[in-house]
Amino acid sequence: MLPMGDQASALSHAIQLAVAPVFLLTAIGGFLSAMTVRLGRIIDRARAVETMLNEHSASHELMVAELATLDRRMALTNRAVNLSVASGLCMCVLIAVLFLAALLPDQLSIELVVPVLFILVMLLLIGGLGSFLLEIRISIHTVRVRSELVAGAPRPPGDFSWRSRP
Repeated sequence: MLPMGDQASALSHAIQLAVAPVFLLTAIGGFLSAMTVRLGRIIDRARAVETMLNEHSASHELMVAELATLDRRMALTNRAVNLSVASGLCMCVLIAVLFLAALLPDQLSIELVVPVLFILVMLLLIGGLGSFLLEIRISIHTVRVRSELVAGAPRPPGDFSWRSRP
């Protein structure tokens, strides 16, 4: 057992080591928040299209195609959420391991565990971000504003877009 002064020093060092992973954990939480809001909007749209589909409207095939796209977007967003949550959980385990290693330096050897956990966190996060990127690409490709509708339209106030107008 370490003397009291050394224990405080070890605990302080453990807290310092855990700060960087906590920042990443906060970023993952923000990302999860954005994805769950997006997933909710996709679900709301799917419910609205299902309601319109049940009313036997003339554009039945278009609505079925939109439902198929929405289903794909829901699956990708759900995968992104699952991978990101798994990444966050692994980050929590990593933080706990760092604390335990600082408190019990003679009993735990973490030379291999910490890098493996960190790589796992990154791979899961990359998978989540990749799934989210695919969902956004599908969204952008299915919802387009026709150029003839906006050609010559005045700029809205405060529009500081980088594109120049002719």
